[in-house]
Amino acid sequence: MAMLVIVLSVAAPSLGRFFRGRNLDSEARRFVSLTRYAQSRAASEGMPMVLWMNPQQGVYGLEADASYTETDPKAVEFTLADDLRMEVQLPDTRTQSSQQSRSARLKGNLPTIRFSPDGFISDTSPERIAMRQGNDGVIWIGQSRNQLNYEIQTNDLPRLGR
Repeated sequence: MAMLVIVLSVAAPSLGRFFRGRNLDSEARRFVSLTRYAQSRAASEGMPMVLWMNPQQGVYGLEADASYTETDPKAVEFTLADDLRMEVQLPDTRTQSSQQSRSARLKGNLPTIRFSPDGFISDTSPERIAMRQGNDGVIWIGQSRNQLNYEIQTNDLPRLGR
């Protein structure tokens, strides 16, 4: 019994780090899955979808663009775990179309990813989102090289040549 206690006391810190890392990984995968669902839903329903993020409150969600429908019965909202936080890297765009600006105002000027009915991502959508867990871990979610979807990126350096 004493041997079992000693082994568990040695292994406990490693197991704790393992499970905390799984929480970050699961949240990043859920976010990427939500972007794919939004893109699919925009194309199949023929209306823009808005994936909004509130990094200060640790909440994000998906709904149909408010300019197309008043209520969205399929709207979803997710809350980050207490030890996770989100950071949004917005694109460097100096001009926005009036429709995209109006859509951003409707969500309270929160960062949004807007998927048009043809499934494309709006130019004003964030280039990258960081999911962070304390000071230990970070997972970057960014637009793919062809800018057709979002993906988990393996490095944290911005890609050049855009």
